[in-house]
Amino acid sequence: IPTPKSMDVFPEDGELDILFEDECLIVINKSAGIVVHPSAGHPSGTIVNFLLHHCGDLSGISGVLRPGIVHRLDKDTSGVLVVAKTDDAHQNLSEQFKEHTVKRQYKAMVWGVPEKEHGIINAALGRHPVRRKDMTIVENYNSEESGRKKGKCAVTHWRVLRRFEFSALLACRLETGRTHQIRVHLTSIGHPLIGDPQYGRSPLKKFSTVSAELSQTISNFRRQALHAEILGFKHPSSREWLEFSVPIPDDFQKLVKAIKYD
Repeated sequence: IPTPKSMDVFPEDGELDILFEDECLIVINKSAGIVVHPSAGHPSGTIVNFLLHHCGDLSGISGVLRPGIVHRLDKDTSGVLVVAKTDDAHQNLSEQFKEHTVKRQYKAMVWGVPEKEHGIINAALGRHPVRRKDMTIVENYNSEESGRKKGKCAVTHWRVLRRFEFSALLACRLETGRTHQIRVHLTSIGHPLIGDPQYGRSPLKKFSTVSAELSQTISNFRRQALHAEILGFKHPSSREWLEFSVPIPDDFQKLVKAIKYD
């Protein structure tokens, strides 16, 4: 990833759906369409800008552009996000993510219907050699023989919640949290997310039985059908287990209902 150019990050007044807040951290329900932290293409209007206005200060461990950011959600992924206010909280939460003790569950609407009820995808991820904004599955050769690993270990557990004629609603639990992990992993087993042209083209035209109304609803769903439903971790200070759950947002609910009743 290219090193971010030097830029200032200013507080901005913006809407935050706050689930929990104390002196150590803040947990929010992020809406789809909002970037988590500033970057070259998104210098303002991010969650970080809104949080700086709300909190006044955040942990500085992740640098000027990413204060308080312990983990991220893609711009078009909705759901639960925790942000650290203090350096101690940041270090503690980062260690929990590193040790894979954080509970992270997502809901995903995918193309196609899996034959199995559940499964595990264990496939390393790395940058695509040509499309540098994309991630891809890479083979990890023995590091002693090759000198270095080509990708980072990535593990996703999935299970089917609902089956439909040409799609399915899945629950996905992360062991690791790599960039675009669920999106790439599900595509690799033949079930890309609905609304995610970056990793899987829509096969909608192949289904002659789909109504014009449903076809329009799916076409109008202009983001990946992915929602961070559950986030659980130990509080950095009290060590109490905290767990937050948020339902899928209105646009996702509309998509599920349209597919269910078509």
